Amino acid sequence: MKNHVIALAIASLLGAPAIATAANNADDHWSGTGELGLAIAKGNTDSRTLVGKLAATRTQGDWAYAAGAAFLNGKSKGAETAYRYEGLLSAARNLGPRSYIVGGIRTERDHYASYEYQNVAAISYGFHALDTEATQLTFEIGAGYRWSKLQDLRIHENGAIARAGMKFKHQFNENVAVYDDLLVEGNGNNTLLRNDLGVQVKMTDALALKAGLETRHNTNVLPGVKKTDTLTTVNVVYGF
Repeated sequence: MKNHVIALAIASLLGAPAIATAANNADDHWSGTGELGLAIAKGNTDSRTLVGKLAATRTQGDWAYAAGAAFLNGKSKGAETAYRYEGLLSAARNLGPRSYIVGGIRTERDHYASYEYQNVAAISYGFHALDTEATQLTFEIGAGYRWSKLQDLRIHENGAIARAGMKFKHQFNENVAVYDDLLVEGNGNNTLLRNDLGVQVKMTDALALKAGLETRHNTNVLPGVKKTDTLTTVNVVYGF
């Protein structure tokens, strides 16, 4: 329990990767979004899944910072509760109008997967391939170090990794936007691929409805564990 409290405290400081913006667009205060969704099934199968996300960003001149957290808690009747906590803290600095360098840490504890936890510290180079009012497309590539432990085993797999990322968003109109975020982290022991695809519909100035499909794939898993996990969510989003 103590480790879970510590993990949640750390995760409250973590969030999606920062993408640096131009100095003349500086917004020197914290802003972001909070999401919450709940799926309940009754009948032949009784289950409950609670998901939530929190992300905040702050820009100061050529520097951009990001913080936030994500969690998933699922429980089925007669079965053990399953959980996933994840987070990231990052700081980015502009190198030019379209490029930046970003350093960050990412941590996750996953009851579903082969790895009990995966903690990563990395530094990457980022490039804004598209940056218009309607469409943003950004790529990142870099390297780092990962600390990981196999589920229920005293086996640690620590080592250097390569890292790559892609972030895409297109605003169809004032109310509807589509997004796709891809993260790849790996070495000879295991490569993690995570893709988050979704659509967000604005309902009021502060509230939106977001439907998403998250796919996770680990190339190395324990016997009896599937390499690919998918999660479909419908969340209420609050902007602040």
